[in-house]
Amino acid sequence: MKLGFLYAGQGSQHPGMGADLYEAYPAFRAVFDSAPVEFDLKQVCFQDPDGVLNQTQYTQPCMVAFAAGLTAVLRERGILPELAAGLSLGEYSALHAAGVFDAAAAIRLVAFRGKAMERAAGGRESAMVAVLGLDRAPLQDACQRASALGTVVIANYNCPGQMVIGGNRAAVEQAALIAKELGAKRTMPLKVSGPFHTPLMAPAGEELADYFQTITFGQPQFPVLFNCLGRARREDDPSIPELLVRQVQSSVWMEDSIRSMADQGVDAIVEIGPGKALSGFVRKTVPGLPVCAVESTADVEGLKNTLEQLMKEKDQ
Repeated sequence: MKLGFLYAGQGSQHPGMGADLYEAYPAFRAVFDSAPVEFDLKQVCFQDPDGVLNQTQYTQPCMVAFAAGLTAVLRERGILPELAAGLSLGEYSALHAAGVFDAAAAIRLVAFRGKAMERAAGGRESAMVAVLGLDRAPLQDACQRASALGTVVIANYNCPGQMVIGGNRAAVEQAALIAKELGAKRTMPLKVSGPFHTPLMAPAGEELADYFQTITFGQPQFPVLFNCLGRARREDDPSIPELLVRQVQSSVWMEDSIRSMADQGVDAIVEIGPGKALSGFVRKTVPGLPVCAVESTADVEGLKNTLEQLMKEKDQ
């Protein structure tokens, strides 16, 4: 069975994530116990008594540690992807799974990334808004018409009829109003700490470019589909570090990545959680493609049976 792995991004974190996996699997425990972070990773993930899990500088290393630990557990069971992608932050987990860097390096890298993004967002009047029920072209038009008020772009192309715009608050709010006039069914302000995946994140990109010069990037052992391309990297594309610099300040083409994964013939997609948002994106983008989410010990123990059942349903 040809599997594609999709790694969840920032926003799906919650207190308690990984606690059962830590107790059940030594491979998961090894990642958490050796994670190079400046805070108590287990306490923040499992209990979050100080309410910091949703702060970017904590969220990012917690999510990547969770993903790396779960990937190690699945690898021990012989469940491996033939290609992978991730939503925003999740791209780093996909690159780790492909062998571009080990778990410790990935966690250390995103800890830096989270702080750089918080610095870039600091002091800005920014906003991000989900737009539902509108096609790309009219939403792009709405952003263009509102751009006199500041920066506003489509930050996330999640799946058909679900996108996110971001940028300067006044411009984003105006674009959301225009989107409604153009037929959007709903617009929802998002509780985020910055205008992620917009040109306003350029300072974070500059910090990452400098930091990447201290990192050794290995060759991926299988294709990774990049957010800013919506597909796997080709030989004439920018390098992986250059793509990651671009990623933090440009649109996430998740719908395109899912379609590309389907075009490459995967039999099923496994979402590495926490959360099940990406599974929903897959169902809306390629309705006939089997997909399941894995975020708990019960999910791990039942994964092979779940995949077999999904394939039977597909063939009926």
